[in-house]
Amino acid sequence: MLTAKDIMTKQVHSVRAATTIDELARLFVDTRVSAMPVLDAEGRLEGIVTETDMVEQDKPLHVPTVVTLFDWVLYLESEKNFRDEVNRITARTVGEICTREVVTCVPETPVNEIAALMVEKKAHLIPVVEKGKVVGVVGRLDIIRTMGI
Repeated sequence: MLTAKDIMTKQVHSVRAATTIDELARLFVDTRVSAMPVLDAEGRLEGIVTETDMVEQDKPLHVPTVVTLFDWVLYLESEKNFRDEVNRITARTVGEICTREVVTCVPETPVNEIAALMVEKKAHLIPVVEKGKVVGVVGRLDIIRTMGI
C-alpha cells in the first residue's frame, strides 16, 4: 500500500508569516504552485496559504446592514465577520491571510486516507509532518499520479 512518503513532494516551496503579500504573489507565479505551507524559522508548520487566500483580497467588501436608533448602531449581521473581512482585505503579510488550522498527515499515512482527508476537508495540499517539522507535501496531482494515468 502506498503511503505519503512514497508520493510526497520533498522539495517544498514555503513562506514565513512575515512574507509580504507582494512577495507571495511573485512566489506563486515563479513556482507555479497554488498553495504553500507557512513555516517558522525551525521548519515547524504555522499555517497554509493558497492562491484563493490572495484572490479573496480583491473581492468587494460587503458592508453589513445596520440600524441606528438614537446614538446606537445595531448590526443586523455579525460585526465580527465584517471586522474579519476588513482585516483580510487590508492584509499586508502572509500571517494575516493564511489558514492556521491545517490538515496534516505523517509519512506513514496511506494514500487512500490522504485522499479522504482532501475530500472531507476540501484541502488541495496536505503537509507531511514528522517530529514537528514539514518533510514534504501531498497535493491532488500527487494522488492522481498514483492512479496509473
